[in-house]
This record gives sequence, C-alpha cells and structure tokens, in this order.
Amino acid sequence: MKYVEAFFRFWYDFLIGDDWRIAAGIVLVLLLTAGTAHWLSAGVAVLILLAGVLLTEGYVLFRP
Repeated sequence: MKYVEAFFRFWYDFLIGDDWRIAAGIVLVLLLTAGTAHWLSAGVAVLILLAGVLLTEGYVLFRP
C-alpha cells in the first residue's frame, strides 16, 4: 500500500508542485483550447493556447 501512496504523492508533487495556481491555469487553458477547437475552429484554438501559455509563463516569471 505504501507504494501506491508514494506513486500518487509523486504525481501530485510533479503536477501541482509549488503553486497550485499554475497547474490550475494550465488546466483552464487546455479546457478552453479543447472547447474552442470543438465548437469553433482549430486556428482560433491555437491562438488561445499560445496566449494562455504566454500568460501563464508571464505569471510564473513576474509574480511578486
């Protein structure tokens, strides 16, 4: 049982890391991109993905 717990602790620490807001931002960007690609077009989805990645990187690099 301790191996299963260690496995999930590793993935939690790997995905969430130091700041849960970064992981939530990435999930939000991916969901928005998938929805846009499904309902509108792939070209608009690529632009949303690019903007989301740049905004998330900007938040990570320039947060106080």
